[in-house]
Amino acid sequence: MKSLIEDLQTPKESLNEFAGLTERVLNHVQNVITATQPLRDDYIIHSSAIAGTTKYTRPVKETLFIRESHLFRRQFEQFLELLGELKAGNRLLGGESHVIIDRVVYTMQQAIGIGLDLLSNPNSARKHVGNRFEELVRLIIAALGVANKKIVLKIPYSEDNGDIYSCETDLVFSPFPEVRSNSHSLDPKEMVVSLKTSSKDRLGKIFIDKLLMREFVGHDVKVIGIFLNDVQRKEINNISYTFVTGLFMVYTKFLTKTDGMYFVDMPPRTRENPYSDYIFPFSKFIVRDIWKFLE
Repeated sequence: MKSLIEDLQTPKESLNEFAGLTERVLNHVQNVITATQPLRDDYIIHSSAIAGTTKYTRPVKETLFIRESHLFRRQFEQFLELLGELKAGNRLLGGESHVIIDRVVYTMQQAIGIGLDLLSNPNSARKHVGNRFEELVRLIIAALGVANKKIVLKIPYSEDNGDIYSCETDLVFSPFPEVRSNSHSLDPKEMVVSLKTSSKDRLGKIFIDKLLMREFVGHDVKVIGIFLNDVQRKEINNISYTFVTGLFMVYTKFLTKTDGMYFVDMPPRTRENPYSDYIFPFSKFIVRDIWKFLE
């Protein structure tokens, strides 16, 4: 068996692999955490002091994070059942289903972040956390029976020199058996998806890319953003939110509207007007919105 750090750094090819890794991290954390600091808004930060060195984890939202491995396994099995129901056409899942989806996805992704916080250096952690998040969302979408693929749209901007701007999508979701978009065109029924663990320093690119793609392909383009959260540790006993609400509204009003922004762990202000008209929980996307977008 791979060591835990090797497992954390290895690409995942199934949701069951994510679940197994999550259980390993949850069990490991119980053995190495030496202190837990409660913070505002139901967040906590764990710390581990070993051999004279103290490491701190990213903030974790207690109301979303499943701390016990056996409880996680139970809800993960329910999560798989829900994905199966959605794939089969059930569009009437209630509020409890939304809670299970958000909690299981949040726990799987944050367990990876916590494990890397404790076992690797920050630069390595950022890279692997981002990669695992992309893999996780892709696998969830595939479990719904939705075709998806990474597309790099080649946009020429100089006829004389043949210069090309590569507009890279994280994923394209499709209502067809296979993705029809390619490096030169985007099918109007397909959806371009930006996947990021945080919107920090990346928000503007989503709006600008939508404008570029729309201009290049000659028709409107469906574009959404999917994020884990927008909260970060501030020193060792506080948190700060990184979602810039004013900037989001300026982009929305004066550049273009996206087709939705989705968070697994929503920043508090995004639940208020006017942001709540544009920003929603990830579970809403999985249960309802993806099917509307892909009609």
